[in-house]
Amino acid sequence: MAKETGLAHVASGDIFREAAASGSELGLLAKSYMDRGELVPDDVTIRMVLERISRPDCAKGVILDGFPRTVEQAVALDAALAEMGKAIGKVLYIKVSTEELLRRLSGRWICRQCQTPYHMVSAPPQVVGKCDRCGGELYQRADDTIETARNRLGVYFRQTAPLIGYYERAGKLLEVNGEQDVEVVGREMLATLVRS
Repeated sequence: MAKETGLAHVASGDIFREAAASGSELGLLAKSYMDRGELVPDDVTIRMVLERISRPDCAKGVILDGFPRTVEQAVALDAALAEMGKAIGKVLYIKVSTEELLRRLSGRWICRQCQTPYHMVSAPPQVVGKCDRCGGELYQRADDTIETARNRLGVYFRQTAPLIGYYERAGKLLEVNGEQDVEVVGREMLATLVRS
């Protein structure tokens, strides 16, 4: 999407992992919540995302990924963007069933050396536990286990699902069927944005 639109891709998970890797107090705080499958508190998340979207690569606009996750974050983001003379244009809701989400979330593994992602069902490595690209060891992040995935979905239904109504009422919500092949979903996301 970012390549096709020329907009910066800003993923809250990437921001959190970058901050955690830096060892900063804010980053380690964010990591402690992520490792338990909980949402990082709004004030921390908002500060981190606003700092990221103030960088030069975001001047033409951004595709936000994983943010906002609560109505409170959406309201704070709307207020911050309004102060900058900007606003959210459209919101894509990629609709996926709970069963499929659990399968996808709990099957992810990553190479320790080159960070190549794998999925034990849809994109397994040729040799279990070894990266096809560099031969490195594969590991599962703490936030990708089945227990953490169940907790994350519980948090989602309590805290994030209300965003669907928030953006629907604002006339900004666009829905895409997320239970298709990734290439099909990507094409539908672009087509949906172009049509709107």
